[in-house]
Amino acid sequence: MGRVVLRKETAHRGGKTVIVVDDFATHLPPSVIESVAKKLRAACGCGGTVRGRAVEIQGDQPARIRAILEAEGFQVAGIR
Repeated sequence: MGRVVLRKETAHRGGKTVIVVDDFATHLPPSVIESVAKKLRAACGCGGTVRGRAVEIQGDQPARIRAILEAEGFQVAGIR
């Protein structure tokens, strides 16, 4: 599926933490990114959105997000 990068952000979010899944491969259509976002939101039990070609998941659960992405076939870089 390609490589993605996990990033933790709090800027411009009222101090709340979000995990950003970024750098999806250019050959992936937006529908695949939307379905990945839906699986992440359901598995983490939290909200999130797709902005451009990045997925933002609310909360601080990088280990769970990493495990789900690796199960989907992505190579995950970034925060542990």
